[in-house]
Amino acid sequence: MGLFSKDIKTMDDLFLHVVQDIYYAEQQILKSLPDMIELATNRELTSGLRAHKEETEKQISRLEEVFKALGKEPKGTTCPAIDGILKEANELTGEVDDKQVLDAAIIAAAQAVEHYEITRYGTLIAWANELGRDNIARLLTTNLNEEKAADKKLSTVAESRGVNRKAAS
Repeated sequence: MGLFSKDIKTMDDLFLHVVQDIYYAEQQILKSLPDMIELATNRELTSGLRAHKEETEKQISRLEEVFKALGKEPKGTTCPAIDGILKEANELTGEVDDKQVLDAAIIAAAQAVEHYEITRYGTLIAWANELGRDNIARLLTTNLNEEKAADKKLSTVAESRGVNRKAAS
């Protein structure tokens, strides 16, 4: 059985565990965003990362509302997946000298983070609906929509705004 299986006996237990997972992940992401912002040289990328930092703060607040609705204290549980994604992002961006290539690497790293969050929120929304927690599903849907929008903005900066093209030339 898995590492956490002894603590997870019901769907409610599983739901809480994954809420704690994404709560931890959002906090780690919030800590990592200033480094990405500092490294980015493309104005639109920098601006988008700053805006997402503010969104992440709001997402953490919404997750705290989720804990309150569950009657639990906000608490994260270590998430090896996000730790690995952020470690890889840090290593990748630390290896790039060319500023235009670095911007492309930052976008790739940020999208890996967004995709992780999208999967977590999508799963949690489905479970919240099954558990009859419509109020929680609404809070999580707001976070999911922001993550999808952030991912789309990153794609736009990479593709339509020329970051990838500049990096490739």
